[in-house]
Amino acid sequence: MDIIRSLEATRDETLKHFKLGEPDLSRAYAPGKWSVRFVLHHLADAETVFFDRIRRVLSEGKRVIWAFDQDAWANALDYPKRPLELSSRIYASARDGIIYYARLHYEANGHLEFVHSETGLRTLKGEFDRWPAHNAGHLDQIRTALRT
Repeated sequence: MDIIRSLEATRDETLKHFKLGEPDLSRAYAPGKWSVRFVLHHLADAETVFFDRIRRVLSEGKRVIWAFDQDAWANALDYPKRPLELSSRIYASARDGIIYYARLHYEANGHLEFVHSETGLRTLKGEFDRWPAHNAGHLDQIRTALRT
């Protein structure tokens, strides 16, 4: 299934970046933008949000699921000091759960709907489809930061 390959490929590339040294982790992809460290912490947190979203759609039916404020999370969850190893384990574990549910539900239950608090009606399949692109976009930011 293409969705599984995409989820695995972005996972594998992302996990490599958690092993970068301090100088690379401190690089930003543009002036005033997040550092590689912040992007990696964000990816870990976003995985937990998406993993929760999947489970809610599957178990609680059509409901409103609230967006999260990524900048508020970065500030309140202390991205500058949070151990990168912790975020790496969170990311890997949540992604494994996402892949597990994608295998089971992408085709069988992809039609299930929910209401996103900011963007409106979405389907589970559409959410799965957009997830590798979200991760890939942040990988592009990391690659850009590492080139500067």
